[in-house]
Amino acid sequence: MVQVSVIVAALNEAECIGEVVRSMPWRGGASFTLAECLVVDNGSTDATAAVAAAAGARVVASPRGYGMAMHTGANAALPASDVLVFADGDGADDVSAMERLVGPIARGEAEFELASRMLGTREPGSMLPSQVMAGHVVGWLAKLFYGFRYTDMCAFRAIRRDALEAMQMSEMTYGWNLEMQLKAITMGLRILEVPVDYRCRAGGVSKVSGNWRASWQTLMRIIEVFRRVRKSRK
Repeated sequence: MVQVSVIVAALNEAECIGEVVRSMPWRGGASFTLAECLVVDNGSTDATAAVAAAAGARVVASPRGYGMAMHTGANAALPASDVLVFADGDGADDVSAMERLVGPIARGEAEFELASRMLGTREPGSMLPSQVMAGHVVGWLAKLFYGFRYTDMCAFRAIRRDALEAMQMSEMTYGWNLEMQLKAITMGLRILEVPVDYRCRAGGVSKVSGNWRASWQTLMRIIEVFRRVRKSRK
């Protein structure tokens, strides 16, 4: 049975983060024990850190940047944790589905598991059309250039810790998720996507898709990550 650390990036998520932490499968699952929920406060100006700690999370601080938060969390995770699970702090991810993500890794069937909102059931309004389109575009480009088609870039994912460390991640913004997915292909990791349900955020405002300006900036970052990862292979 593997030990898991869950890493949750949170920026001004005081309305949501408490329930996110409390809804973790603290009793573990058939294939894992949950050692900790580590909330990375990514420069919040509200009570995110205090609410998360009160709910039972271990809280660490990180400079601004989504990838920076995930990087900080991965480095701060308990050394005994074999698998790292990543999730967002807005309450949209169905963390009760963690066994579906961790199980194949624990059984030696995969090194990287991605939750797919496209394969699961999405609550109406939980994703903007621009997000759905971005998922299709990224999947098509990954298939074209790397030979593997993803259906999503969901933040909810699990990876063997040694595999993540070998990736030497460098993206410190919202391109973190895509860099991980592309490097998983180039490293020859066994990748599985599993369907998960996806809800509307529990409160607050999205920092990536809350408006078209944020969505455009994220798209530009996606293109840059593709360019940089491809260049690094040459």
